[in-house]
Amino acid sequence: MRVSTLMMYQQNMRGITDSQSAWLKYGEQMSTGKRVNRASDDPVAASQAVVLSQAQAQNSQYATARTFATQRVSIEESTLSQVTTAIQAAQEKIVNAGNGTLSDDDRASLATALQGIRDQIMNLANSTDGNGRYIFAGYKSDTAPFDETGQYIGGEVNVEQQVDSSRSMVIGHTGNLIFDNETSNAKPDADKNIFTALDSAIATLNDAVGDDETKQDAAAAIIDRTNRSLSNALNNVLTVRAELGTQLDELGKLDDLGDDRALAQTQQMSNLVDVDWNATISNYTMQQTALQAAYKAFTDMQGMSLFQLNK
Repeated sequence: MRVSTLMMYQQNMRGITDSQSAWLKYGEQMSTGKRVNRASDDPVAASQAVVLSQAQAQNSQYATARTFATQRVSIEESTLSQVTTAIQAAQEKIVNAGNGTLSDDDRASLATALQGIRDQIMNLANSTDGNGRYIFAGYKSDTAPFDETGQYIGGEVNVEQQVDSSRSMVIGHTGNLIFDNETSNAKPDADKNIFTALDSAIATLNDAVGDDETKQDAAAAIIDRTNRSLSNALNNVLTVRAELGTQLDELGKLDDLGDDRALAQTQQMSNLVDVDWNATISNYTMQQTALQAAYKAFTDMQGMSLFQLNK
C-alpha cells in the first residue's frame, strides 16, 4: 500500500488534535474540580447525579420545613407554659374563694384578681407569632380566634407541616382544642370553656351574698364547679404541652437524620462527579508530554517528503 505525504500529515494532525483534546479535558477537570462537567463526559454518572441532586434539594426543603416547624411548636409551647402558670394562679384564687368566712369585699377583691387572670389567658389565647399570625386560629390565622365572650371563632383544622418524606405533624393547634375542650378523664359537672368557667366565678364573687345562706350555698356550688373546670382545663393544656414536647424531640431527631442524609448524599455526589486529584494530575502531565512529543514529531516532518525519506 502506498503511503502519501498527505496521509502522513493527516495522521499526525489527528494525533495532535486528539492529544490536545485529552489534555484540555484534564485541564478543565483540574480547573472545575469536577470529573463530569457535561453529560457526555460520563452519561451514567451524569444521570445518577441528576437524581441525587433532586434528592439533595428535597432533603434541604425538609430541613427548612423542620426549622419553621420547630419555631412554631416552640412558640406554642412557650405560650401554653404561660397559660399553665395563669391557670394555676386562678386555681389558688378559687380555693381562697371557697372559704366561707370571706366578706363581700374579700370576694370582690378575688373577683378582680380573677378578672386579671382571665384577661391574661385571653391575651395568650389570641397571641400571634412574629409574623402577625394568630397561633391558635388554625388556618384562619389572620383573625383572632376568640371573641370577647371567650367563644372560639377560629379555624377548625389544625395547622400541619410535612417535616420529612413520610412524616407530617401538627405545628399549630386550634384554640378550641386547648381552651374549650377536656380530656377523657375530665371531672364531671364542669365547664369545658375556660372563659365561661372564669366568667361564672367572677360574676358570683362580685355578687354580694352577705348572710344569705341560700345565696352563699349557690355561690359555693359555682365556685366548686369552677374549681373542677380549671382542673380539667389545666389537664387539657398539659396534655397538649406533652404532645408539643414530644414533637420538639422528634424534630431534633429528624434534623440529625437529615444531617446524616445530607452528608451521605454529598459523599455520593463527590464519588460520582468530583475528580480524583492524583489520577487527574498524573494524566494531565502525561498527556501534556505526549502532546509536546506529537508537536515535535510534526515539526520535524514538515520539511521532509516521502521522496526524501525513501532516498
